[in-house]
Amino acid sequence: MRSTLSAFNEVWQCQFKQRLIQQLNQFQPHAKIVLGCSGGMDSMLLLHLLAELIPERLSVISIDHQLQRVSAAWSQFVHQCCEQYSISCVVVKVDVQAGNVEAQARAARYQAFSQYLQPWDVLVLAHHQQDQAETVMLRLLQGSGVRGLAAMCEVENRSYYTLWRPLLSLSKQHIQLWVQQLNICYVDDPMNHDMAYDRVWCRDTLWAVLQQRFPKMQDSIARCAMLMQDADDILQDVLQQDFIFCMDAQQRIELDKLAQLSNARQRQVLSAWMQAAQPYRPPLAMVQRLQQEVIAAREDAQSILHYADYYFVRFANQLYRYSEQDWLNFQTIPQMQQIRFRLGQHAQTALGQVLIQRTQDMGLDAALLAQPLSLFPRQGGEKIQFYARAGHRVLKKELQTAKIAPWMRHQIQILMYHNVVLGVFTPQGFWLAASPYCQAQGWLPYLQ
Repeated sequence: MRSTLSAFNEVWQCQFKQRLIQQLNQFQPHAKIVLGCSGGMDSMLLLHLLAELIPERLSVISIDHQLQRVSAAWSQFVHQCCEQYSISCVVVKVDVQAGNVEAQARAARYQAFSQYLQPWDVLVLAHHQQDQAETVMLRLLQGSGVRGLAAMCEVENRSYYTLWRPLLSLSKQHIQLWVQQLNICYVDDPMNHDMAYDRVWCRDTLWAVLQQRFPKMQDSIARCAMLMQDADDILQDVLQQDFIFCMDAQQRIELDKLAQLSNARQRQVLSAWMQAAQPYRPPLAMVQRLQQEVIAAREDAQSILHYADYYFVRFANQLYRYSEQDWLNFQTIPQMQQIRFRLGQHAQTALGQVLIQRTQDMGLDAALLAQPLSLFPRQGGEKIQFYARAGHRVLKKELQTAKIAPWMRHQIQILMYHNVVLGVFTPQGFWLAASPYCQAQGWLPYLQ
């Protein structure tokens, strides 16, 4: 007669397999299931289970971080195991940048994954319940907010693929027991026992102390992460509403509208807006610096904050965000250049591409098309007579009246033909000048 313990093990293992099948059925039928396999105990269990359930849909990526001499042998081990299962396997070597080894290795790993994944693919990773609890604890000690404490989701939609962590509800003890029963071979990374890493210290030192006092603390912390995920979903709904309220089409923050929100919602808006394309939100201290040094600065102070790959600056009660390259471009004065325009085609100016199109109103003479025209950078002191406006206007004052930000004024270009001003390229579009070349239903350059 089989022991009660053996029967119990079979029950939860069958239940887990059934849940695995249910989750697989939620993905697109044509989606490829791609397992990121390190050769460790957790990912080798997943390889065994998925190879048994969906061998025709499964493929494997093994990342060689090249951090240890034996790392190539580990990837080779994974490759050989995949051959036994008749599963395709790709081994990818990555270079881990200097700095925080764990963070840089993770970044290199995900970068490699993204290069091999196709749209609709499902990337499977072997994070389990203890990984989840450790992540929550470490982020708590780092002072993370709701989003950080939400930690890892079981199913997460990335830009063009889905990330799936089917072991997230399974304890390390269950995984060890199952691997022993199935007699699955795996590799043991020595870095998993190196106390120099916070996660290892948390696992080997802090965990033992906490579990003596709170035996179910791992379940509790993992449950806390699930509740934080619910809270974060609600916060994201509120955040999207606040974005619609506070942000214009150019992703500038309207400070008058921002001020109408509560302080907590203001911080959330600014934190998410500052994040932009970065993987993580900025620290609270950086959000507070934006509030104190930029938003609260005098109107004429033109205070600038640089964080990560972005510059943040205020003008005319609006908050702007620029990439480092865009900000550098604003500081560069364009050179005088010759340019030819052709109807229906694009042309490049300092402010970006323009499309040449006919207009139903006043435009430029068609005879100028394909003629060599000149683009001059603004020097200061220019006086221009604009179409349908009396007298010559000082260009600087016109730019100020139009509330064009000071850093953008370096990119202003004046279009001329044989010393005749045809108009001015501004961030708000092309300002047509009064000239003999004005023509009804002519053409104009439209900033794209």
